[in-house]
Amino acid sequence: QVQLVESGGGLVQPGGSLRLSCAASGNIFSINAMGWYRQAPGKQRELVAHIISGGSTNYADSVKGRFTCSRDYAKNTVYLQMNSLKPEDTAVYYCHAIVATIQAMGVMKPYWGQGTQVTVSS
Repeated sequence: QVQLVESGGGLVQPGGSLRLSCAASGNIFSINAMGWYRQAPGKQRELVAHIISGGSTNYADSVKGRFTCSRDYAKNTVYLQMNSLKPEDTAVYYCHAIVATIQAMGVMKPYWGQGTQVTVSS
């Protein structure tokens, strides 16, 4: 019903930058929030950044000042600009959205993308 497709991951040297994109498509009635999580090997999935529709953006303390999350509401797309990347940012990054579908307009459900690998290494 709802698909989240990520792009933009890859290999980058420490101090470098990457920009992730995630486009939501399908039977979307409304999107309450969109953002990014990440999961490093052997660790739990953690919040990176999340934007509530028409509201605030939340960031993990570890990325504040380095990462910027933004949304294009017309395109149902969320971006993550990552600057000053560190080896500890290496992880699979997952797009996340809370969506109400046309078939169930009053019900908000979470959806996940397939994940995109970000590797920070020299």
